[in-house]
Amino acid sequence: MADEEKRSLVIKPKRKLFDLQIREVLQYRDLIFLFVKRDFVTQYKQTVLGPLWFVISPIISTVIYTFVFGHLANIGTDGIPSTLFYYSGTMLWNFFIGCFMNSSNVFVNNVGVFGKVYFPRLVVPITYIFSNSLKTLVQFAMLLAFLVYYIFIGSPVQPSWFALFFPLVIIWLAAIGVGAGIIISSLTTKYRDLRQLVNSAIGLVMYATPVVYPLSEIPKRFSWVAFANPVCAPMELFRLWFFGAGSVDMRMIFVSLGITVFLVITGLLLFNQNEQNFIDVV
Repeated sequence: MADEEKRSLVIKPKRKLFDLQIREVLQYRDLIFLFVKRDFVTQYKQTVLGPLWFVISPIISTVIYTFVFGHLANIGTDGIPSTLFYYSGTMLWNFFIGCFMNSSNVFVNNVGVFGKVYFPRLVVPITYIFSNSLKTLVQFAMLLAFLVYYIFIGSPVQPSWFALFFPLVIIWLAAIGVGAGIIISSLTTKYRDLRQLVNSAIGLVMYATPVVYPLSEIPKRFSWVAFANPVCAPMELFRLWFFGAGSVDMRMIFVSLGITVFLVITGLLLFNQNEQNFIDVV
């Protein structure tokens, strides 16, 4: 009888607005691993090249960007070799957009699971972070290979010790993506057409982010766009740390961090409130 009581779980309704139940999420870490494995297997189960698409896709994008923006548009890269510049921008953007798009559909895409089985709903957005981090880690290994090659041939690339803080950039981008994503997800449970608006706008957001151009190429009259976009600072910092080129205004860093904190707190509040009654709306 005592063993049965130890294994029992009492599910209680949330009464606090900011009750995240972090301890309970940690208890379901095995479920996070299973979800990450499921996402990986589902995406590449019936493909010929499998996980190689992790690096093939950004390499193809790098070639296209080099031709279009580097040769045709003649946009500078602050002296960074085009392969490193465009590959790193694509890698970081794919990570951010992966976290954002997955999180923005968290309720709609998982309504079947949420409606049948109990587990902390926050497990799913956390799973998206780990799933996208796994892909980025493979792409990052390829980036390091490119970086070593360019250093070996004498290219003007100067990595700094700050490059060791690379995980902080990933955490920063993940916080922005998931924070904004769960805000959108909480709203789209009631307003479905918002998903269409987001899908249409996300392509425009990429061109407001230094993926295919450095911040130095932005005219001063449009500098406010870089300040308003929280993704700009971490992406430019990454290039500064790894390639020794570019510059980031400290004010932009603080503004980006402020927006990040706002998105995360607002997202968690809306997520915590919405998970209690979304099943009746979706």
